[in-house]
Amino acid sequence: MRSKPTLIAFATALLLVANAHAAPPQNGDDLDKFLAEKGLLSQFDQVRQNVSSKASELVVNAMGFLGVPYKRGGNAVETGFDCSGFVRSMYEQTIGLILPRRAEQQAAVTQNIEKSELKPGDLVFFNTMRRAFSHVGIYVGEGRFIHSPKPGAEVRVENMSVDYWARRFDGARRVQTAAPPAND
Repeated sequence: MRSKPTLIAFATALLLVANAHAAPPQNGDDLDKFLAEKGLLSQFDQVRQNVSSKASELVVNAMGFLGVPYKRGGNAVETGFDCSGFVRSMYEQTIGLILPRRAEQQAAVTQNIEKSELKPGDLVFFNTMRRAFSHVGIYVGEGRFIHSPKPGAEVRVENMSVDYWARRFDGARRVQTAAPPAND
């Protein structure tokens, strides 16, 4: 079970990495060196140990894409990502699950959950274009999410309690990675 101090340390680490204005190296050894130089390695290791393995892998993988530019319709690191392309790519790469391409389609195939039930790896949806489920990101813990926000921006971590996101919050969803039990 996650402890609140671990999630706070995780959120702090995310903010520090996001504010470093440099994408962490992609090689595992280089990433560890980068985190050690920033004083984040021990906190990052705690997160790896305390968060469920699939959610942890998903969030850690997504963090490796901080700084990748937004590209409308984009779904690859080489071209950039839009919001749903980023989410789709992270789930496919990490879990092997292929989600639909558009944010509203992703919302339609996932399980609705209460905001209070959010866990790292869950999806958060926002109404940013005057229509339901027009933006999506991946919840990383402590009220923060990672996403590819808009043209001219890059993949980044943001706080859901910031007024802009709080006013546009459209719901939380959980991706089911296993088939639900059959009703007998």
